[in-house]
Amino acid sequence: MSLMNNLRPGGRHGLSSREARDPIGFAVAAVNRLAQSELIDRVGLRKQTEQVVYSATRNGFRVATAAGRQFARAGRRTAGARPASARSRGVFDLTPTDDEAMLLEVVRELADELLRPAAADADAACAAPEPVLAAAQEVGLPGLGVPEELGGIMEERSAMAGALVAEALARGDMGLAVATLAPGAVATAIGLWGTEAQQQTYLPAFTGSDVPVAALTLAEPTVLFDPFALSTTARRDGDGFVLDGLKSAVVRGADAELFVVAAMLEGVPALFLVESGTEGLEVEADPSMGIRAAGLSRLHLTGVRVGADALLGDTEGTAHRECVRLSRLAWCALAVGTGQAVLDHVTDYVNGREAFGEPISHRQSVAFMVADIAIELQAMRLVTWKAASRAARGEDFAREVGLARQLCAEKGMRIGLDGVQLLGGHGFVKEHPVERWYRDLRAVGVMEGAVLL
Repeated sequence: MSLMNNLRPGGRHGLSSREARDPIGFAVAAVNRLAQSELIDRVGLRKQTEQVVYSATRNGFRVATAAGRQFARAGRRTAGARPASARSRGVFDLTPTDDEAMLLEVVRELADELLRPAAADADAACAAPEPVLAAAQEVGLPGLGVPEELGGIMEERSAMAGALVAEALARGDMGLAVATLAPGAVATAIGLWGTEAQQQTYLPAFTGSDVPVAALTLAEPTVLFDPFALSTTARRDGDGFVLDGLKSAVVRGADAELFVVAAMLEGVPALFLVESGTEGLEVEADPSMGIRAAGLSRLHLTGVRVGADALLGDTEGTAHRECVRLSRLAWCALAVGTGQAVLDHVTDYVNGREAFGEPISHRQSVAFMVADIAIELQAMRLVTWKAASRAARGEDFAREVGLARQLCAEKGMRIGLDGVQLLGGHGFVKEHPVERWYRDLRAVGVMEGAVLL
């Protein structure tokens, strides 16, 4: 039985009355229990010498997607639900609530204990280790965006809590953060735009003990890719649709059991649910410059036939447009987390590295560069939190996402570059993690999809 099930009211480990009322209390309690449990020791990540051996990079494979589980079309008899908008505090205040701050603290501990030690090997192997994925599942991360009525842990929109979680995980490693958050992106999409039948069919799997691998696929391998002008197409055929095209940046595509695919339907972008094993689906390894631990791949769709019930959301492009914005917001949160990792590392480095009898941080050129990183990082964080806060309250956040995307793409890449520069020759070698963070941060301006708040 998963930790999240144990932590529900009536489970073996009872919650306080406050935690029972507060959905974030579930997540906080779960992560706290993980940090205090023997799970970290069991998965072999407490000590460097006990790290798991990762599989070799699977360069060049191209195979049909594996047949996944059979999602029960009958589903549960529970009515569908949409997450309610968060309540406004009535003031302009981006300070996280006490529970959100606690959530940020404990997930950061999770990232330090599990993600950070595994990051280098996972980057080299282009795959996330199973123990890390299992730990994320046990603390209930895939269910953050699932409404409480459908077995999730959130009573309200989880955009703000999701931003804090993404930031904290990326402070450990962005690639592993993407790998652990990918299934939750699909669950969140179904919770936001799925019909009652779709929610009953798919969401129970994301709240159980065996969460399916799932991927949100928006991106395509085209020059100057525009998520609102897709090359992948969907055409009506009888009582269903036929999809053709090529998607890129598919997280753990070889293992995925369910895809959310963006395609043009009668000139308008739309979202479709496609189960693995469907005829016409092929997955191909596509190792990238950054976020390699996410195990990115390409998804080939050739005459993929799906039913009418595969359409997720509307045919006017509203769901797709919001999906793009929430995905971009998630990437901004990831950039903030990785930028914080850079700042923490270079601050310790320049204070400890001596030249000509004194720390190099005493040089103005070095001190000013570190100060600039801190300034830009705080700006990135504030604009991202503001956008997430508006999204959680159900307010228009298009402008805020645009600002956050522009700032995080430009300044995030600059933070990565300055991190490498501050370490000099050490910044160019894999002994220090800044070269990996630099590669990861370059993804923020080009990635679409994969994660969602």
